[in-house]
Amino acid sequence: MFEYFPDYYPWSLAVMSAMNRGGQISEVDEACRPLRNLQNKKGPEAQEAWLDSWSRVAERVGRLGEADEAAGHRFSAGRKYLRAGLYDLLAERMPSHKHPRRLGVYRRGIETFARGIACRGDAAELVEVPYGEHRLSAIFSRAPGPGPKPCLVHFDGLDLTKEIIYAAVAEEYRRRGVSLLIVDHPGVGAALRLQGLTALPEMERPASACVDYLESCQDVDPARIGIAALSLGGYYAPRAAAFEPRFKCCVAWGAIYDYGAAAADRLGGQGEPSVPGYAEHLAWVFGTSTIDETRAVAARMTLEGVAERITCPLLVVHGEDDRQIPLWHAERTVERAVNSPDRQLRIFRRDEGGTEHCGADNGSLVVDCMTDWVAERLGAGPPSSKQKSVGREG
Repeated sequence: MFEYFPDYYPWSLAVMSAMNRGGQISEVDEACRPLRNLQNKKGPEAQEAWLDSWSRVAERVGRLGEADEAAGHRFSAGRKYLRAGLYDLLAERMPSHKHPRRLGVYRRGIETFARGIACRGDAAELVEVPYGEHRLSAIFSRAPGPGPKPCLVHFDGLDLTKEIIYAAVAEEYRRRGVSLLIVDHPGVGAALRLQGLTALPEMERPASACVDYLESCQDVDPARIGIAALSLGGYYAPRAAAFEPRFKCCVAWGAIYDYGAAAADRLGGQGEPSVPGYAEHLAWVFGTSTIDETRAVAARMTLEGVAERITCPLLVVHGEDDRQIPLWHAERTVERAVNSPDRQLRIFRRDEGGTEHCGADNGSLVVDCMTDWVAERLGAGPPSSKQKSVGREG
């Protein structure tokens, strides 16, 4: 993986997240160059500097978008708004959730990103999914053509948002005839930041609410609904598929078989965290007050005795050099999913790329694999567009 900050994995991971989602290298360098001498400090001061630098670039790019829009150049404005929104959302990930500016930067990011979707005329809209007494913010990306289409519910992970997912995969799924419902479920995005909804091990609850919602949509085929999620979603998606039989396929974009074990490694200083202040971030996501409470919630997030309940096709993708989650999580997930009629483990190897966490080093390889596989399993697109293989198996 290209490491702009060789001594600081979370910052380098964020840089690659930007590059895999439409960031421009000169703008990314503009945000990162002032931070080079801070990568070894890694404390609150460094994270505030990250917030300042990335949000400053986001503001500048957003102003360029405003100038384009004022001139009537909506497509050009939209591209800039999408990048500006992405930069703000990457900016706000680093400091503590208690930072006084973080929420404001988040709000600007999602508003600017939505403006970008609208200006570009993407076949996408912001929707709300009823979830008990709450409503979950989501982006519905509509596949082209007449008639009901297959649709994939897409969840996030520990620290991403629906906008960051959209930037990575929406266009490729649309090209393959698959609609997407990308949801800020409890524990992430707007659900956590604006409603205080924390993550829960029983992720089938919000997932089932998403299926209920999609079954009411005339442009969605209720018999062709799947689920996918990345990173911590490598637990969320299989868990949801195990307990929600209406899902017709499942993708774990990076596996997590036992998050209790993975979290214990991170909290014990083993492996790389995705964000600074991992223990504090995890407590925020889970709504816990002590490290013991955090460990207890994480320990409940296991596919032990759960993977066996998956009865739909299952794809698990994982990189052999994943520095956050060891490969055994992927191997065990597929091994234990004995009742899936079509289970595949796709390991991305060093000789091809995509070997880091969720393919951070080359996201396009992993996205191609997943979108082809889902399109095949959900019967999307005209027959001439169907691919016969998702690539070699690991």
